[in-house]
Amino acid sequence: MSDRDDIPSPDAEPSRKPVRDLSGPGRTARKVAGARRNPAALGYEETAPHWLRVVAGWSWRILVVVAAVSLVFWATSRVLLLFIAVFLALVFTAVLRPVVNVMSRIMPRGLATALSLVLSITVIAGLFTYIGLSVAGQWENLGEQFNDGIATIFDFLADSPLNLTITNEDVEGWLTSGQEWISENSGAIASQALTGAGSVALVFTAIALAVFCTVFFLIRGTEMWLWFLNQLPMRMRASWHAGGGVAWYTFSGYTRGTFIIAAADGVLAAIALIILGVPLAAPLAVLVFIGAFIPLIGAPLAMVIAMIVALAANGVINAVLVGVVIALIGQFEGHVLQPLVMGKQVSLHPVAVALAVTGGTLVAGILGAVISVPLVAVAWAVFSRLRRTDPPTELEDLEDETVEDDEVATSS
Repeated sequence: MSDRDDIPSPDAEPSRKPVRDLSGPGRTARKVAGARRNPAALGYEETAPHWLRVVAGWSWRILVVVAAVSLVFWATSRVLLLFIAVFLALVFTAVLRPVVNVMSRIMPRGLATALSLVLSITVIAGLFTYIGLSVAGQWENLGEQFNDGIATIFDFLADSPLNLTITNEDVEGWLTSGQEWISENSGAIASQALTGAGSVALVFTAIALAVFCTVFFLIRGTEMWLWFLNQLPMRMRASWHAGGGVAWYTFSGYTRGTFIIAAADGVLAAIALIILGVPLAAPLAVLVFIGAFIPLIGAPLAMVIAMIVALAANGVINAVLVGVVIALIGQFEGHVLQPLVMGKQVSLHPVAVALAVTGGTLVAGILGAVISVPLVAVAWAVFSRLRRTDPPTELEDLEDETVEDDEVATSS
């Protein structure tokens, strides 16, 4: 046989060799069987129940979120002074920005910012000066009323069903025990005093840094925000701008609304305490004003302190009247002032507020109780905005929306 015999003729029929079918049910069955043996082929174990795969998917996502939140808390605890200063700067900016916007219509914005800061510091200094003078003027009279009130309380306890009798010897024994405890723990008290002095220095440092940041936030806050947006990738700027706009609208509305409500509570409490003849009405009114910034627990705590002063100074009936009046002020705040001033800027369920305040208190004490509600409100507002609607495609549209939101917040 020659070599030409191996070359097929063009007219010859092609040989029919069996061809493997790479598609069809057989191929799918082999693929599924291989995936069951090797879950990496499909990305999951197909023999696992559907509910288990869903739970596993949500579990690792929740773990990632918890890890991210824990990292944020850990980083914040490392720079707590800086966080407090920036938070205070945002609060000052939210309260003073409407004033600066009005004054900037007739003068340069830098001068308007300086005047607003000077006026606010003057008002705060004048308020504390008045409180100090009122305390100094009523201190002697208050001491006598306090002694009489304590005696009245002792008599009430003795005549009550509890039959608790407290004599002067018991009081002297308590005082002696207190003096002995102070002498035994003088070293610890001195170290605590030094620590407190250091804390006071840190507080003044945080306030100074907050005022410094407030000046720039008021003068060039918009330019600083746009600079930050320009550092982000183009595809992320629209979402960040939309989220930042609604976050500032919610935070500024909450801050200004809380300030207005706290001022109204303080004025109403001062009027009521003066009418009832309770001593130190001005300091107690300021305490009510400060307590309004701590949701749920601030106002009741201020009420208890005012009732104790009224009980010691004027008796049981006056203390009960003080409690009733402050409770009525709280009801007026919750049902009239909050809906009227806040509106829909902060739409949190009371259960969410209670959980936020409790969690913030457990994590960071009084500071956590103060900042927990605005942070949760801002987070929920941003989440609702980004989930409800897709962010606009043009940055100019977002700027228009932010301006409109800011005008609404300023007018409120």
